[in-house]
Amino acid sequence: MTDISSPLVNRRIGMIGSGNMALALVRGLLVSGRVTKEQIRATDVLEEKRSALAREHGIVTSDDNAAVARFADLVVLAVKPQGIAQATATFEGALSPETLVVSIAAGIPLRALETLLPHSRRIVRAMPTTPALVLAGATGIAASSGATEGDLDAATALFEAVGSVVRVDESLLDAVTGLSGSGPAYVMRVIEALTEGGTKVGLDRETALSLAMGVVYGSAKLVLETGEDPARLREKVTSPNGTTVAGLAALEAGGLFTALVSAVESATRRSRELGLEAEGRLTQPK
Repeated sequence: MTDISSPLVNRRIGMIGSGNMALALVRGLLVSGRVTKEQIRATDVLEEKRSALAREHGIVTSDDNAAVARFADLVVLAVKPQGIAQATATFEGALSPETLVVSIAAGIPLRALETLLPHSRRIVRAMPTTPALVLAGATGIAASSGATEGDLDAATALFEAVGSVVRVDESLLDAVTGLSGSGPAYVMRVIEALTEGGTKVGLDRETALSLAMGVVYGSAKLVLETGEDPARLREKVTSPNGTTVAGLAALEAGGLFTALVSAVESATRRSRELGLEAEGRLTQPK
């Protein structure tokens, strides 16, 4: 049943590109009841991707970007950054000035998007995360000056179908990328390390991995559901002279805390560099 309170209830959504993130969004939108399958159309250059999406979710798919852009009043630009200029060239003229464009092309700034889509001023840039594939993503969004509050509400509802959403100024999207965009890789590395530690003290790998995943999932859920500061929760499970104290001492000696902070800073810095490179490349005179 469609959620009649959703900002997307009367929207026609066009996906330009049918990769993993577009697939996640379609799945999330339909499972959550925010829209019906008749409200979504998608394109892709690869016939097998189009067929898989149509078969799994019953939506109309094609290779005609312009036709989907004419159909939609919310276009999701779900292509790889290196293909964005070519993709926008195929449908820019088909967009209505009232169409909301939501870009999930990593690292492409709003100024570059406005150059590529000169007739569009209602643009939202989003930085989703890979856990969106299991409807547990964390997405940061930022709007162009021409976007309305209603546009932000629609973009928020779009990504809430696959997880949580934060609204930030575009100047902070690089920080979002450094933390949550790249963050799943950091957490995967932690899971790898916990699993390796488990095997070193005698557990078989399957058991160690299961326990490591449970620790990460359960700990995040505990923070979410209690609303307590992670430092306070850590203190609650740290008994004087106990096992956790010994483990934490080893983590501090190994520099885990500092290394994770540095990882966010380094990824943020690189995101900023890539964004400037992309903007220069896409906005230079032809």
